[in-house]
Amino acid sequence: MNKEDTIVISGTGLYQPPHIITNAELVEAFNKYADLQNEKNAAAIAEGTAVALTHSSVEFIEKASGIKQRYVINKDGVLDPERMYPHFEPRADDQLSLMAEIAVDAAKKALAAAGKKPEDVDFVICSSANMQRAYPAMAIEIQQALGAQGYGFDMNVACSAATFAMEQAVNALKAGTAKCVLMVNPEITSAHLAWKDRDCHFIFGDVCTAMVLERAETATSDEQWEVLGTKLATQFSNNIRNNFGFMNKAEDSDADGRDKLFRQEGRKVFKEVVPIAAAHIENHLGTLNIQPADVRRYWLHQANLGMNQLVIKKLVGGEVGPELAPLILDTYANTASAGSIIAFHEHRSGLKAGDLGVICSFGAGYSVGSIIVRKK
Repeated sequence: MNKEDTIVISGTGLYQPPHIITNAELVEAFNKYADLQNEKNAAAIAEGTAVALTHSSVEFIEKASGIKQRYVINKDGVLDPERMYPHFEPRADDQLSLMAEIAVDAAKKALAAAGKKPEDVDFVICSSANMQRAYPAMAIEIQQALGAQGYGFDMNVACSAATFAMEQAVNALKAGTAKCVLMVNPEITSAHLAWKDRDCHFIFGDVCTAMVLERAETATSDEQWEVLGTKLATQFSNNIRNNFGFMNKAEDSDADGRDKLFRQEGRKVFKEVVPIAAAHIENHLGTLNIQPADVRRYWLHQANLGMNQLVIKKLVGGEVGPELAPLILDTYANTASAGSIIAFHEHRSGLKAGDLGVICSFGAGYSVGSIIVRKK
């Protein structure tokens, strides 16, 4: 492949929120909330018209997910049994939005790693599971705050938003409509998590990742990863859903209804997504005549420890260790689209020139995206 035809990842960046919530802290808050609700509804529970809430536990969380803690932008609101969701101060329209703020932080780190200045960027993609507002696009605000050039737009493909955005970046670079692309994935998942639901109150954490992609001919960073191929696929499913949206008010629906937050049929998702993801990766590798065992590292979406291990076992067989498929889920929890990018950001040292890797996401949609890379 000629250098002018080669697209590389030349830098990544990570914004890490200031607060950690351990499983023990989360369980203590949830159980206090459950006790308050059971006391409040004691008569209905006794009559059989209401069901008592069950306590959560550290053991339950770690067995179900592999998660041990999570980072959040606001901790006090989440751990308040009378509130059980984060508290963010409202900002005026002339202030930088919270989502843009964390995206700019991660973006500056990615640009520094790539040896680029904001004015070198001529395409900004803001791709995440939830946008702070309908418009103007977060990407354009981030572009303005950085001093980037060109154009920008927002994308939402839930937990696959980052890999889907990477393909758009690669296509723009190949087509010549952009010379240097900045992708950011601000995930304020704490705002759409149902912290009052025992089945999912432990799943998510906040974070933002960023990545610079460009043609090899313009790349100057010490570490570069050549993009060998991208592949995306979607298949509709309601098993992961969030009904919050701008039409809620027109529908006269309950703005605080359970369906306005993240919800999933966890067992169905596990059973259905694992074979989809494994087959997708294997087929994608096959188009480049690469065997799954030839891949040095898999940076997978970080939703569930058991799910990731089973995907890799289906691909290569045998035991799955952190050297082959590094885990960041235990520390960050599920960070939606950012999970696989965090894994790539934090766990690529020690790989040598020519080593192959796969960045893969899977989630609501269903959606699955894979990016095959090779270290230059």
